[in-house]
Amino acid sequence: MKSRGERHIGLLNGFAAYGMWGLVPLFWPLLKPAGAAEILAHRMVWSLAFVAVALVFVRRWAWAGELLRQPRRLALITVAAAVITVNWGVYIWAVNSGHVVEASLGYFINPLVTIAMGVLLLKERLRRVQWAAVGVGAAAVVVLTVGYGRPPWISLTLAFSFATYGLVKKKVNLGGVESLAAETAIQFLPALGYLLWLGNQGDLSFTAEGPGHAVLLASTGIVTALPLVCFGAAAIRVPLSTLGLLQYLAPVFQFLLGVLYFGEAMPPERWAGFALVWLALTLLTWDALRTARTLRREITRPGPTMTTTGTVGAARPAESLATDPAQLDSPAARP
Repeated sequence: MKSRGERHIGLLNGFAAYGMWGLVPLFWPLLKPAGAAEILAHRMVWSLAFVAVALVFVRRWAWAGELLRQPRRLALITVAAAVITVNWGVYIWAVNSGHVVEASLGYFINPLVTIAMGVLLLKERLRRVQWAAVGVGAAAVVVLTVGYGRPPWISLTLAFSFATYGLVKKKVNLGGVESLAAETAIQFLPALGYLLWLGNQGDLSFTAEGPGHAVLLASTGIVTALPLVCFGAAAIRVPLSTLGLLQYLAPVFQFLLGVLYFGEAMPPERWAGFALVWLALTLLTWDALRTARTLRREITRPGPTMTTTGTVGAARPAESLATDPAQLDSPAARP
C-alpha cells in the first residue's frame, strides 16, 4: 500500500504527463517553417539521443542485450516503430495544418478502437455496456463523416495506429523508456538519412533558420521523453484505474486548444458527433469502474470466487483489454 505522500506524488506526475501531452499542439507550430516530415525525423533522432543519455545515467542497459537475442520481440519492436512513425507523422501534420480538433478525436475514440480490436483479433467477449459503447462510437463516426463531408481519416488513423501500437507493445512487454529507446534506435538511421538528404537538397531548416530554431528542433527529444518519465513515476504510485481516467485529460486539452486557441470551426453536426463519442466514453468508464469495484470485492471475500459461468477461478470475459481503457494506452505512442 502506497503512502498518501507517494500517491500525491504519483497524481502530480500523472497530471504532468497527460497535461504535457495535451498541450503539445502549442509546440509543433513553433517549429515552422520545418515541414512535418523534417520535424518527425528530428523527433526520432533527438529522442534517441535523450533517452540514451537517460539510460546511461540510470545504468539500465541489460534489456538491450536480451532484446537482441530474441528475434521475435525485435521484430515486434520494428512493427511498433513503424506504427508509431505513422502516428507521430500524422499528428504533427494535423496540428500544423489546422486539424487539432480532429486529431483530439483520434485519442478520444482510441479506447473504443482498442476494445474492437480485442474482439476481432483476440476473440474477447464484451459485456453489454461495452457493446453499447462501441455501437455509440460507430454512430459517432457516421455523424462526423456527414459533418466533415468525408470520413474523419485523421482521427481514425491516429486511433487505429495507437491501438495497434498498444497491442504490439502488450506482446513485447518492455518498459516505456526502454521501449522508446529501442523504437527510436530502429528509426534513427532512416531519419538521419532523410535529414542528410534534405541538407544536400538545401531544404533543411535546421541549419537555415538560426540557432533558436535549431534548439527548438533538438528539444523534440525532450518533449517526447519528459512526459514519458513523468508517466513512469505515476504508474508505480497510483492505480491503473486512476491513470485510465487521467488519460482523457490529453484529448480534452487538445480539443479545447483546437476550439478556443486555434479557433477551429465546430458546426452543430460536429458537436453532435463529439457528444456521441463522449457518451460512449462515459459508458465505457462507468462499466470499467463498476467492474473494478466488483473484482475488488470478490478478491477480498474469503473462499473461492465463483464466476458468472459457475467455474471456480475461471477467467472472466473481456478483462484483458476492455476492462480499463488505460491497459493499452502505451505512453510512448503519445503525440
